[in-house]
Amino acid sequence: MEDVQARRPSTHVSLTRVGVTGVEKVVRISAEGSEPQLFYAQLECFVDLDPSQKGAHMSRFEETVNEAIEHVVLSEAFKAETLAAHIAKLVRERQESLRAEVHITARYPEHKPAPVSGVPTQEIYTLHGSAVASATGTRRLVGVSAQGMTACPCAQEMVSAASRERLLTDGFTDDEVERIFEHVPVATHNQRGIGTLWVGCPERCDREIHGSNLLRIVEESMSSEIFELMKRPDELAVVERAHRRPRFVEDCVREQIRMALEEFAGFEPDTFVMGRQENLETIHQHNVVAERSGLLGEMAAESSGGKRAARHVTMREWLDGYPPPQTSVHD
Repeated sequence: MEDVQARRPSTHVSLTRVGVTGVEKVVRISAEGSEPQLFYAQLECFVDLDPSQKGAHMSRFEETVNEAIEHVVLSEAFKAETLAAHIAKLVRERQESLRAEVHITARYPEHKPAPVSGVPTQEIYTLHGSAVASATGTRRLVGVSAQGMTACPCAQEMVSAASRERLLTDGFTDDEVERIFEHVPVATHNQRGIGTLWVGCPERCDREIHGSNLLRIVEESMSSEIFELMKRPDELAVVERAHRRPRFVEDCVREQIRMALEEFAGFEPDTFVMGRQENLETIHQHNVVAERSGLLGEMAAESSGGKRAARHVTMREWLDGYPPPQTSVHD
């Protein structure tokens, strides 16, 4: 039968992305320090489309994904971003396109002890793996999303000022007030936060990015970690820690970036970094969000006191090939 997808379209215009979304699979993903596990994952696969081609071969996406999944389930296990890169290369070859893009989102468990009692608890996190395969090579992007707790600095300062005034009026000295505040965390309102950190390697990069390091940075960036199962001493420890480390949503992102710059200092300057924090407000009906994205080298220069980056490179721009390998920030 005639290949309908190969016909010339009525309008001679190329398409940026054509593909499939909502592909659900069970994949075997390797994680450093533990045995590979089976995870439920959602995938998206896209290719660019030539202006002379009517459509992509949609069945080939499913065939390619199934082949790649079968390989990693039955034989070796890949990291999420490596699996995405493997699928992207196969998709690009099978679709005969200039560029292929794959995204994988998987929910995975981590077991860790509660902070005081040591009670084992299972926490669920989200792992992101993306890759773009083109003639210049393959770009890989890995990210981790985690929940935590933040305490509002602004409200805490207002409560502190009002409490100080009441104590002084009641006859306490300045030294006594300071001793009280040193031993008693000051109240404020809290938010449950969702932090995400992505790090991307350009085409020539063969460095390893460990999801556990990203997870550590994301959780440490907030006022406190949270735990699904806690005894009373654990609850006390979490609440006190959060109120002794009040942070705005902006503070969380800046902490993510600061720690990422330290963790990946040896990576190429055109490594992509993006931090995002969303706080679910408790005294408002809206939520608050902060983000920062850009190239590692430019962020490092800015954080050391340099000028503000001329532009903040977005994830979409980086995945689309900015900066090109021949004009990278090395040159």
